[in-house]
Amino acid sequence: MNTEAILSSKKKIVLAEGMRDGIPIGLGYLAVSFSLGVAAKRAGLNAFQGFLASLLNNASAGEYAGFTVIAANASYLEMALMTLIANARYLLMSCALSQRFSPDTKPIHRLLLGYDVTDELFGITIARPGPIDPWYTYGAILIAIPCWSLGTALGVTAGSILPARAVSALSVALYGMFLAIIIPKARTDKVVAAFVVLSFVASSAASGLPFVSRLSAGTRTILLTVILSTLAALLFPVPQPALPEDDTSLQEPKK
Repeated sequence: MNTEAILSSKKKIVLAEGMRDGIPIGLGYLAVSFSLGVAAKRAGLNAFQGFLASLLNNASAGEYAGFTVIAANASYLEMALMTLIANARYLLMSCALSQRFSPDTKPIHRLLLGYDVTDELFGITIARPGPIDPWYTYGAILIAIPCWSLGTALGVTAGSILPARAVSALSVALYGMFLAIIIPKARTDKVVAAFVVLSFVASSAASGLPFVSRLSAGTRTILLTVILSTLAALLFPVPQPALPEDDTSLQEPKK
């Protein structure tokens, strides 16, 4: 078997792994985006427009903000600013992902992964050891995006038929995925566990503090993420693994 055949086989295996891990995310997205479809219908969008909106903007807070602006007949500038603020936390996630790419990763792969940086896809991608393999994330995206877009279209079509409580209850599945991402790491790392608890407490406190509570939820998330991650990095830095004695590839050349 030649090198190209081996690489092609590896891509298929990694793609299948991503599709497997993307199934629970897709099911959660299908439920959550259904409620977004209700908001899209109230804003005057039809099923195709709701489908297209979710296809191009995979973000619950960002889409909801966009549908709210549409319903208010606001300008394009206001929509752009609102969406930017609501989705700004994804800039931090993109920066974190960029540090995990192999140096020889082509720009097209970086752009395609940047197109669909969501909380859940970021979580499963960053949790894999070693450099990021874009084909793994592609597999998850192939499941997640259609479910997200289809859920919105279904919500536009039939969301108004269900009671509001029933629609809200469907979003519970998404919280289960968040727990599945943080609990395994928190069980093995006391620092991570402590900062997870601290983030819960800080987020709850920030929603009631003067001035801070007036900020949008996305902005508060950005501030807490930067502050807590900075504290964790300063107080509990991750030690760099020592190079093997016979590994001279990274040592400074002798003059």
